[in-house]
Amino acid sequence: MPGSLQTSLTWNQAPGILLAAASRTPGIVTIGITGPVGSGKTTLARRLSSCIISTDNYLPDYDKVSYDDRDLPHAADLAGLARDLHSLKKGTAADIPLWSFQSHRREGSRRVDPAPIIVCEGIHALDSNITPHLDIRIFVDAPATTRWSRWEVLEQTGQRGWGVDIAREFFDRVAEPTFNRYAAAYRAAAHYVVINP
Repeated sequence: MPGSLQTSLTWNQAPGILLAAASRTPGIVTIGITGPVGSGKTTLARRLSSCIISTDNYLPDYDKVSYDDRDLPHAADLAGLARDLHSLKKGTAADIPLWSFQSHRREGSRRVDPAPIIVCEGIHALDSNITPHLDIRIFVDAPATTRWSRWEVLEQTGQRGWGVDIAREFFDRVAEPTFNRYAAAYRAAAHYVVINP
């Protein structure tokens, strides 16, 4: 278990230190990783475990909510995410919804089996609904220009379904201001802050 003081880590040192902290935590270890879009949450999660649950999968169907509300935590099924994390931490498999970045809605589910380390990553991974189910809490930070460039590549290569212009509008109008509303609270809740240059 990490101590009560928050620790700042560089990108390169983070995986080793975080895995060491996990090794000192008894039982199935749950790690939450938050940060703004494009900060490196998923990349860090993959360095910690192969058992990863993304908060993206609990987003609402975008056509059922207003444009400006799409990334708000109350629009997502964070209660469902909390239930799934609770099940996995107790050693029970969970059926995780699958959210499509092509259709921007949920499309089916997948079975996730418990693992020694379970990582929950996403913009609302340190929401107050989720933190009671986390052993280690991490905030990843990176400059906005770097983060946008990463998203731009995803759109240019067809890995996301909007294209660059629509994605840029969403980044500026929804993604950035929405996360900024909660960033201070999420950072304060973190045991570790990881700086990704």
